[in-house]
Parts: sequence; C-alpha cells; structure tokens
Amino acid sequence: MPMQAHEIETLLRESFPNARIEVGGDDGVHMSALVIDESFRGMNRVQQQRAVYAALKGKMDGPNGELHALALTTRVPE
Repeated sequence: MPMQAHEIETLLRESFPNARIEVGGDDGVHMSALVIDESFRGMNRVQQQRAVYAALKGKMDGPNGELHALALTTRVPE
C-alpha cells in the first residue's frame, strides 16, 4: 500500500522532532522530502541521508517496500 505524505512526515517527526520537514509527491510511491535539522551538524550527506532512511523504519526496503522512491534533501539550519 502506498504511503501518503503525512505518514512519511509522521515517521520522520519521531526521529527529528524539531526539524523543518516538507514532504511532497502525490502518487504515494515517488515522493520527495526536505529535512533540515541541527542533528545533522558534523555529518556528511551520506550520514544525513542514512539517518533519514533509518527513521523510515524499513518502509523503503526491497521491492515490496511501501515507498519506492524518495528524492531526499537534507541539511543543517543556517
């Protein structure tokens, strides 16, 4: 079953409660997310993205994952 934007945001909010989070996409399968959080400070982009994928709790795992593609942008606040 495809995931809706609010479901993705809820999962991300559990791990990044103070982050600025914007989730977009309308087909429930190919989505985008912007996550800006202080916890990313000192991390490289790969580490930041791994933290976000971990927050999705396996929803992108394998061909049967609920979320097929996520265009992801992460950064620290300015």
